Amino acid sequence: MPVITLTTEWKPEDIYHGIIKGKLCNMCPGITIIDNACSIPAFNIAHASFVIRNTYSNYPKGTIHIICVHSEAVKGQDYLIVKAKEHFFIGTDNGIFNLILNSDPDEVVKIDHKDSSDELEVFAKAASELVSGKKPSDLGKPIKNISERIPLRATIDKDVIIGSIIFIDSYGNAISNITKEVFYRVFEGRNYRILIQSNKNFTENILQKYSDVPVGEMLARFNSLDLLEIAINGANVSELLSLNVGSVVRIDLANKAASPNRLF
Repeated sequence: MPVITLTTEWKPEDIYHGIIKGKLCNMCPGITIIDNACSIPAFNIAHASFVIRNTYSNYPKGTIHIICVHSEAVKGQDYLIVKAKEHFFIGTDNGIFNLILNSDPDEVVKIDHKDSSDELEVFAKAASELVSGKKPSDLGKPIKNISERIPLRATIDKDVIIGSIIFIDSYGNAISNITKEVFYRVFEGRNYRILIQSNKNFTENILQKYSDVPVGEMLARFNSLDLLEIAINGANVSELLSLNVGSVVRIDLANKAASPNRLF
C-alpha cells in the first residue's frame, strides 16, 4: 500500500492535521500517513518547495505527497494531481509544482471536485482514489500547462558569484542557492573569499565539518544537497548576523590583506 505524506503550513497542534488524517483513515484504512514537514511559514511556497524537492525522493516510489501550503484555490487556480519521477503530488496550481520538480512532469490532471470546494476533502479523496488503484486520468481532466514560478538562482559574473540564502535550518545554519558545481566552475584552483551580507563577514575556506573551526568562528561548507551553507561552530549564524531568506552571499577573488571574521 502506498505511503501518503503531508507537507503543511499548520502548527503541530492545529486542528487541520486531525481533519485531513481522519478523512484519510476513513477513506483508506490502514494507510501509512507521514508528516513530511509542518509549520512551513504561512503562504511561503518557496520554502515548501525547497523542503519537498529535497525530501520526496527518499520515500518509496508510488508515494502520494499532499501539499497544504497556500492551498486555498483563488480565481484561475485548480487542484491538481501531478505525476513525476514515479511519485504523485496533490496540491493547488499556485506555482509550487515546477519549483519542486524543476522539470516537466509525466502527467498533470485537474481534479474533478464538483461535490466539494474544501481542499482538504478534495485532496484526501484524490489520494484515497490513487491508493485504491485508480489512475490520475480517472480523477479529472488531463491538462498540459501548470502555473510556473521562476526559481531564484545564483548569478555568475567575471570572477564573482552572487547568490542568496534560500533556507535556514533548525540550527540557524543558512543554506544558499550556490551549488558546488557552480562554485568549482568559477573558483577551482583559485583563491576566493565568501562574503555574507557585508565585507566584514567572510571566510576564505570551505570545510567539511562544523568542528573544523574553533567554537565561535564562521565557516562555509557544502552540505548533503551540494549547496553552500554558512554556519558558526556552536552558534546560530542567522541570529548573530541577522540573516534571512534573501540575504546576499557573494564570492569573489580573495584579498589576502584582510582576515576572516571571528564572531566571539
